[in-house]
Amino acid sequence: MNVSINDVSAMIAVVVILALVFSATFIKRRPKHLKREYFKKRWQELQKLCANKDTWPLAVINADKLLDEALKKSKYRGKTMGERLVAAQHHLEDNDAVWNAHKLRNRLVHEDSTKLKEREVKQALVGFRGALKDLGAL
Repeated sequence: MNVSINDVSAMIAVVVILALVFSATFIKRRPKHLKREYFKKRWQELQKLCANKDTWPLAVINADKLLDEALKKSKYRGKTMGERLVAAQHHLEDNDAVWNAHKLRNRLVHEDSTKLKEREVKQALVGFRGALKDLGAL
């Protein structure tokens, strides 16, 4: 088998082009950082909703919205938040906690008779906060 210098040069060129395309795609998808002050302020605002049992559902819903905003700004793709969570799952330390929090939000939005317990609200907010930290938003 004879390999000419032109064949080697062509193979090297293909490898370099593929590496550049991969690098450009990866770099394009992730911003350097999110505006932490913005997310920190929004998080503090929604924490105030935890003081009153009547506003617990709003705290969970707002935390879910804040995480979805961070996912979008971090360029995770998907038509729904669920799809974006799947795309981000390898970057989230406690994926199960985030999913449980998102499912609680869905129950609140889609089921009229959802009664919240303090423990599940706290767990949901811990899950959302952890994901926001993992994304660099907090």
